[in-house]
Amino acid sequence: MAESVIRGERSRWAAHLAAIPGVGYILAAMLAGFSLVSPGFGTWANFSNIGVQSSILLLLALPMTFIIMTEGLDLSIGAVLGLCGVVLALVLVDGRGVGLGLAAALAVGLAFGMVNGALVVAAHIPPFVATLGTLGVAQGLALVITDGRSVVGIGDALPALYASTWFGVPFSIVVAAAAYFVFHFLLYHTRFGAYVFALGGNRDALVLAGVRVNAVHVAVYALGGLMAGFGALLLTGRMNAGHPIAAIGMEFDAIAAVIVGGTSFERGNGWLPGTLLGALTVGVLRNGLNVLAVPSSLQVASIGVLVIVALLVDSMRGQS
Repeated sequence: MAESVIRGERSRWAAHLAAIPGVGYILAAMLAGFSLVSPGFGTWANFSNIGVQSSILLLLALPMTFIIMTEGLDLSIGAVLGLCGVVLALVLVDGRGVGLGLAAALAVGLAFGMVNGALVVAAHIPPFVATLGTLGVAQGLALVITDGRSVVGIGDALPALYASTWFGVPFSIVVAAAAYFVFHFLLYHTRFGAYVFALGGNRDALVLAGVRVNAVHVAVYALGGLMAGFGALLLTGRMNAGHPIAAIGMEFDAIAAVIVGGTSFERGNGWLPGTLLGALTVGVLRNGLNVLAVPSSLQVASIGVLVIVALLVDSMRGQS
């Protein structure tokens, strides 16, 4: 009897461990490794800094998870984030409030998200091509309206909000945590989430059920644009300015966070807690390399290595 109980407990633990993607083990290894080589890494202050640095990435990675689950991709989200940040900064420079500036940023992000969705769904343009085109449009607009320069003089309201803490937790982490819970609820506790799973896994079944599939698909891309607008609030607050190219490349980090977190480009397979782990892993990697004074160019290469290693670990565990 006792042996059967022990075997049952072992099987349950084995099942729990098998559910953890390879990035979970990589994250644990990186935390241990960076703490050993850099005494200042393993401090509470630095862990809080990692959370702050990862907050914008998580805001982009959450909708990217939905998009990839529909067998899509959004290469424009970084450029749209930069454009939204510029628009937000220009509104603040004009003497308007943070609320109006955020509304303008959300409107710009939503517009690009809707265009991305329409190009993919209505015009049947491959997501890679469609969002590559809107990436160029968003980046070009940001450069044109700023003449390639940072938008400064945004006032004190937004930087003060960004620097604030809520019950001892930095504002950016509060925003990122709230966004995660909203997306978690959407994906696992609403019809919309069930439709997202089905879009990548069994689209024909949705059509036969009478669901407005195209509208749901466009809404997924629109969510990506909206979150780029929310991300602009944190990005502009952190930089105390709006810079047209500040977020270029963040789409790569967001895609990397989603992929290493266990979401597949096929069959609608996605796991939102894995995306959270992926975003934290990318944040820990960048922070640790910054502490070790590794050049930024090598940091980009390290993200690519992270993706390959995480996928190899998952592949080997799947074969065992």
